[in-house]
Amino acid sequence: MPSRPRNKEAHSDNDKGKAGFGGLLGRGIISGAADDDPSAIGTYASAGARFGPDILWTAPVTLPMMFTVVYLSSKLGQVSGRGLFHAIRDFYPRWLLWTVLVGVVTGNTIEAAADLGGMAAALNLFLPVPVPVLVAAVAVVIFALQVLGSYMLIRRVFRWLALTLLAYVGAALLAQPDLLATLKGTLIPKIEFSKEFLSIIVAIIGTTLSAYLYTWQSNEEVEEEIAEGKTTVEERRGASDRELRHSKLEILIGMTFSNLIMYFVILATGSTLYTHGQTEIETAAQAAEALKPIAGDAAGYLFAAGIVSVGFLAVPVMTTGAAYDLAQSINIKGSLNARARDAKSFYVIMGIVTVVAVSLNFLGFNPMKALVWSGIVQGFSTPPLLLLILLMTNNRKIMGGQVNSRAMNIMGWITTAVIFSASGGLVVSWFV
Repeated sequence: MPSRPRNKEAHSDNDKGKAGFGGLLGRGIISGAADDDPSAIGTYASAGARFGPDILWTAPVTLPMMFTVVYLSSKLGQVSGRGLFHAIRDFYPRWLLWTVLVGVVTGNTIEAAADLGGMAAALNLFLPVPVPVLVAAVAVVIFALQVLGSYMLIRRVFRWLALTLLAYVGAALLAQPDLLATLKGTLIPKIEFSKEFLSIIVAIIGTTLSAYLYTWQSNEEVEEEIAEGKTTVEERRGASDRELRHSKLEILIGMTFSNLIMYFVILATGSTLYTHGQTEIETAAQAAEALKPIAGDAAGYLFAAGIVSVGFLAVPVMTTGAAYDLAQSINIKGSLNARARDAKSFYVIMGIVTVVAVSLNFLGFNPMKALVWSGIVQGFSTPPLLLLILLMTNNRKIMGGQVNSRAMNIMGWITTAVIFSASGGLVVSWFV
């Protein structure tokens, strides 16, 4: 069935809601900030500490890939009126649905666990409380916000939490980076064919193009429609060209914001820890503490504060994302617009994912290493899902006449090839 444009009145109301500075801090900026979760911060900090400014080039190189995959996910949600797993359930075999679901939910849960551990380790710099206690307390606060807050309240909180990531710009500037080394590392890619280098590249790609980002973006589009009273797929189907253009701009702003934060985290640790020989980061607290004597106390505390604040944004994105995916796969009601009593199964799933994520932190793993390894796990789970999104957004049964343009397909296939190649290169490095 071809997609239909929404009526002019609804479209006009939409545009009014998206105007101005507040509008720019919308869905794209939330997704961009959620992409810079504690796992990503840990990966970027490790990359900067180990390879210094020489690895800054990964930020501009990954930006067009980030934009492409998030926009395709957004477009799928807007045009089909479905979240990602709702679309997979409706148009693909069950074996494929469950195979992809297991990988994504597992990845979300592990990364949420690692993020909770990273947040607790950073909070421990300010609060002399045992880390496991902090993990549990943070999880309770986050789950309470998800259950008691409406979707619109959560979105407003997330928009302003996103701005706390600017702390990393301040931390990098306080580090007083060398201008020539910074420009060289940004503009001239330096590649090493070693297991360690390929591992960090796969981790960077995996954490910047995390699977939870795709599912969240498509579901966020659906939630926006539900908030406008469009509760059925048929009411939500279709998007005007103007709406899709606005989404492109919104997502470009969000992904650029995310990418700049990535750049400044690498710059902060690459200009300090790397140059002072502190190339191994064991914990999030160590990263922040190590910055203090080199770049000053302010830089260290800004680094730690950024991990904590963005964790409050990213962890609910992951746990809610896992609940969305499972709810859509088994065809039960799942929406943050619904009260807990009206969507009990959805919130129970969310609670179970949260409990599992908390429990993993009592197994004694190293939070910072877990953050980096979760990025590597995402690096392997991302390629198949991205391939599926690319196929769906070119499927006229799903998208009607709004399938991808040639330019978007070229970027999509390049991105897919790069991710597969990076993951394959890492596997080869384990045996050669």
